[in-house]
Amino acid sequence: QVQLVESGGGLVQPGGSLRLSCAASGTISGVQSMGWYRQAPGKQREPVATIRSEGSTNYADSVKGRFTISRDNAKDTVYMQMNSLKPEDTAVYFCNARHFIYGDYWGQGTQVTVSS
Repeated sequence: QVQLVESGGGLVQPGGSLRLSCAASGTISGVQSMGWYRQAPGKQREPVATIRSEGSTNYADSVKGRFTISRDNAKDTVYMQMNSLKPEDTAVYFCNARHFIYGDYWGQGTQVTVSS
């Protein structure tokens, strides 16, 4: 089992910044990748950014150049720095951990609202 606890969401004006954190605990050793997904009202959940165990990263085209995913292995924590936020970034953001045996684990979600 892997437990994920997110923090860092909130309300921000367009052009502003937020940093999301996701602290993992449990059977961490088998986790192949961690990342962030988001779900806006009336839309499907979509991948935003992923970081693999060896450090490689992937980003959705809509956030490239604005969002940066990183991790602190000592703290078993993944971060996502979100800059130049736009209203269309408004969504519930979910942390994901993919275990090579047990599959996907999800955090509870954190709301990000970009509005003036």
